[in-house]
Formats: sequence, structure tokens, C-alpha cells
Amino acid sequence: MTDFVGRRRELKELREDIARTGLDTLSGRKAKAPRARVLLVAGRPGSGRTALAETFVREVAEQYPDGVLRTRLTSPGGQTVATERALRGLLAALGRPTPPGAGEDELSSALRDALQDRRAIVLIDDAADPHQVDALLPDTPDCLVVVTAEGPLTGIPDVRPCTLGGLDPVSAVAMLARRIGDTRVTTDPRAAETLAEACGGQPAALELVGGWLAARPKAAVADVAKQLHDMPAGAGGPLGRAFRLVYDSLPQPAQRTLRLLPLAPAGLVDSHTASALAGCSVAAAQSTLDDFAGLGLVRHAPDGLFLLPGCLAPMLQALLETKERPAEVQLARARMLERTVRLLHSCRAMAAAEDDDLDADLQELMDGLPRALRFPDRRAAAVWLDTRLPALSAAASLAVADGDLDTLARRLVAALVRALADHRGTTEAAPELYGLHRLVLDVAERRDLHREQAAALLNLADLDAETGRTQEALERYRAALDAGRAAGDPYATGRAMESVGGAYQELADWHRASDWFGRALAQALSRGERADEARLYGRLGNVHTYAGRYGDALRSWRAAAAGYRKLADVPGQAKALSEMARIQEYAGRPEESLHTCREAVELARRAGDQRLQAALQVRLADTLDRLGDPAAARLHRSAADRLLGDDPAACEIRSGSD
Repeated sequence: MTDFVGRRRELKELREDIARTGLDTLSGRKAKAPRARVLLVAGRPGSGRTALAETFVREVAEQYPDGVLRTRLTSPGGQTVATERALRGLLAALGRPTPPGAGEDELSSALRDALQDRRAIVLIDDAADPHQVDALLPDTPDCLVVVTAEGPLTGIPDVRPCTLGGLDPVSAVAMLARRIGDTRVTTDPRAAETLAEACGGQPAALELVGGWLAARPKAAVADVAKQLHDMPAGAGGPLGRAFRLVYDSLPQPAQRTLRLLPLAPAGLVDSHTASALAGCSVAAAQSTLDDFAGLGLVRHAPDGLFLLPGCLAPMLQALLETKERPAEVQLARARMLERTVRLLHSCRAMAAAEDDDLDADLQELMDGLPRALRFPDRRAAAVWLDTRLPALSAAASLAVADGDLDTLARRLVAALVRALADHRGTTEAAPELYGLHRLVLDVAERRDLHREQAAALLNLADLDAETGRTQEALERYRAALDAGRAAGDPYATGRAMESVGGAYQELADWHRASDWFGRALAQALSRGERADEARLYGRLGNVHTYAGRYGDALRSWRAAAAGYRKLADVPGQAKALSEMARIQEYAGRPEESLHTCREAVELARRAGDQRLQAALQVRLADTLDRLGDPAAARLHRSAADRLLGDDPAACEIRSGSD
């Protein structure tokens, strides 16, 4: 921030405070815990607390070679950012994976582990709750935490706040000079001092007034100072008066656009957001936002984004509520969400197009999109998705919370889920997908949409199961079964029954697992779903094998092999026969195992599955060794080596039951 001026005393105090031993603010005794040093920059919105914190962090960054981590705990609109989201953001910056569905305690512990051996700075901006800050504090004195807040954070040990007032007169005038040039300041220095005083030395007020003067080179500094002085006392203090000066000077269309900006999720705005809110062209919206940035009403951010300053949000919100009718506000919000859905379709289409996987429905959607909503390539779409993700997630949450836009909310969440999965893959995107599926569940439960409820529960349970929370997954699978039955959806009920069986299998409860797989199989048989039948016979075979019921296991795998044969699924049949051979070996029937294994090798060869062929060749060699034919065993091991090299790990065989 090259515009930063003044605050040298505060910066000096903060540097000195790093080395001091602080006090526990609750007990008044010296803090005992070996935690990170916490520095607090306290000040009202518009006081420049974030600018001071950033400047200080840059000055001491060399002492912390592991870098700076940043998070914000309050959105520009005043909403508290979920602690889990802040933790996930910090862990992502450290390159640490975050399990989907992990709670605050688990994520907080993971962050502390990640920072244990590092010397880093954690910059926490706009904190409102000391408990939220506490969850982010490293358990090592080698890290430094810098927090900005409006007031003291009582309850966090070892904190001594640096409280900000207005800038000193010299610094305030210098800030004005940087915005409007030295000439008008040196021409009438007394007027510049009067204007700085009228702004209360507040950096945000000086920024607005300076922007207004910069846009009017012929305006006299003294006249502006008089205008501010003559404003009524109820204008909201120096910042309110400066804002009113700038706002009143805008043309009517620009005023309306500005009033609608608090609707932008997470305070992040781009030309598409502003265009949809105001109902104007993208080019006109971009020009308006550039003008706003010049006036200090918004701030430039990377990748074509603008950030709404939090100190202006209350005033803009008040204007929105008094100047705009509720129906118009709802319409603007709906336009913005609809535009977001269309951009997500376009984003997803770029991933599908490069994979030659653009289905007819997506192609039809793309054909209906204007050029302004299309991305030039996959990389541009991926960058858009990454940079807008905080706003997209906030948009989904706000749409669901609204309650009057449930249809649009469901479309938005579905489009975001698909775009994330297509660009990142389901594994990498799992933490975000978990939160989105919970939003879908909220809407489905509120509107008694049983089919959507079942789908959301199944998706959440799958993510729980993948991260080892099997008991939680089991409870959600059972709830999905109830929802599927209420919806009369055979797919959801069958999928839920199979998944309940899989959860019990993971818990090593073989009896319940086989029971639930059997229920799912009975439904598949009744509906003639042959592919599901073959797969479920295989899952039953696996469970019987784990339970030591080899006879039942062989019958199940034999039925699975027959099912795959009817489907002309040669790889599936080969894997089923390979499992039969393994079980025959376990049951002490090596000659039968040898015959079955040879049959499976031939099928694997026909299927072109070299990995399976090699694994079966190794199994044949082991069986021949046990039958007393080492020469033949060596031949089969050589065949396996020729197929996949001499890496034994490459010859592991997976069960075909999944």
C-alpha cells in the first residue's frame, strides 16, 4: 500500500511489543501458555487499522521466513465468517488438505500442527469474537499473530491493544496531497489542514474526499472543507459526511448501482455482478466500478474484482433499505443469482469441452449464452472459479437463507457443485462440496423435497465415509433410505441400502453387512437391474469371505460371474473368477483354484487387462508352488514380470465388487 502515511509511533510500539511479556487479560498474571505472540490493532471502521496491520507485517516479515497467512473474520456486509471456513482457508494456504465435514476443533488442531515448526505471521482481519480468534492461534511462540478489530478482545491471553484514532494533522494533509497532488495543498495549506480536520483525520474519509477532489481538478480545497462543515450534524460523523459528499455528486444510475452493491456476496464485485444488480450492460458496469474505485467507494482486487470497504457497508445498507422497494431488491438479487448460474454453466462447459464431454443439455445452454458470458478457454474459467469461490459460496448460502428463492438456490448450488467437480475433481473439491450438499439438504428439508433430501444425504454420507467417519455416514445413509422411501425413489432406496451395507462392512459387522447387501440385491432382482445384481453379488461375496463363510462366498461370486457374462462384461467376469480362485485357495481346494485361475487369465487377456493378468499369473505361481510344481510356478512369475515388470506391488489385485 504505497498510499500509507503516518502512524510511525504506532508502528514503533507494535515492533517493541513483539518482545514484551504480555499479561493474561482475564487474570492479570503473566501468560503461561507457549502460544504465539498476539498483537491487536483496534480502531473503528475507516480508521486505517487494516492498512496499519499490513504495513507492520511487511516491515517485520523478514523475521518470519515461513511467510504470512491472511484471513478475514467479518465480511464487508458485517456477517461473521464461519470459523471453519477461516481455518480451511489458512490450511489451504499451507498446502494442507482439509477433510470434508471436519469440525472446528479438528481443523484448529490441524492448523496448530501445521504451524508447530514454522516461523510465520498470521494476520487476522476484522475480528469480532475472541473465541473465533482463539481457534486460529498457533501453539508456538515462534509465530506472530496480528489481529485487527473494532475493540479489545477480552479473554485472549497476552494481548495489548494498539488503539487508533485519527491521523495527526501532518499525516492527514500528506494523505490528501497523495490523492490530489501537491499543488492544491501548497497553494492553500490552511484550507488543506481545515479539510483534514473536517475529516477527523480518518483515512477512509480522507480517501473519499481526496477521490472527489481528484475527479474535479478545478474544485477548491477550501470550498470542500466548507461543504463538509455545513452538513447537518446527523450526517454520520466525518466518514458519513465524506460519503454523503461523494454519493450526492454521482449521477442517478450510478447512485442506484452503488446502493445495490451490499447485495454482492462476500463484498466481492465484478462487472457481471454489478451488471446483473443494476440491470445494465457489462461494459457500463465495468466503467461505473472503475469510477467508484477512483472515488474510493470500492477497492481494486486481483483478477478483475473489486472489494466493497466494510466501513461503507452500513451506510450503503441504510440507503438500500430506504431508497429501494423490497420487490426491486429481490428482483436485483434474483438477476444476480441467475447470472451466476449462467456463468457457472459456462465455466463447467469449458472443462467439458476440453475433455470432449459436452453433453446435449450443456451444449444447448452454451448455445443460448451471449458472448459476454463465455470464457475463452479452460484456464480462464478455472481462474474465475478459484477467485470467485468465496463469493460463489456466500451467494449459495445467502440464496438458501433467503427462503423465497429456493428454486434458484437449488439451481445455483447444483451448478456450483458440477463446476467444482469438473474443474477440480471430486476429491480436491470435497471440502467445498460438503458445505454445498448441506445447503441442498437445508432447502430440501424446508420444502419437504424428499428426493433431493435423499440425494443430499447420500452425497454427504459418501464424503463422511471417505474420510473415515463411518458411524456418521451410517446415520446419514439410513436417513437417506427413509427419504428415498418417502419419495418413492427406487434408485435412492437401493443406493442407500447398499451404502448401509458398505458402512457395516467397514465396521466389520459382517452379519448386518450381508443382510443389507441382500436387501439391495432383492430390490435389484425385482427390477431386473442386471448390472446392479452382478455388483451386489460380488459385494456379498466379499463380506462372506471376510466372515470365513467360503461356501456362501463362492456361490455369490459364481452368481456375479454369471451376471457379468450375461452383460458381456469380460473384465467384470474375469475379476469375479479371480475372486473365486482366491476363495477356493482359502478353502483348501488348490486344484479347483488352479482351473478357475486359468479361466480368469484367459478372460483378462481378452479384456486387455495386463494388471489383472499379471496378478493372476502370480496367483497361479503361488498355487503351483503349493501343489509341488516349482518349475511351472517360475514360468508364471516370468510371465507376470513380462507384463508389468518386476515390481511386486504392481501385481496386487483389487476386488471387482466395487
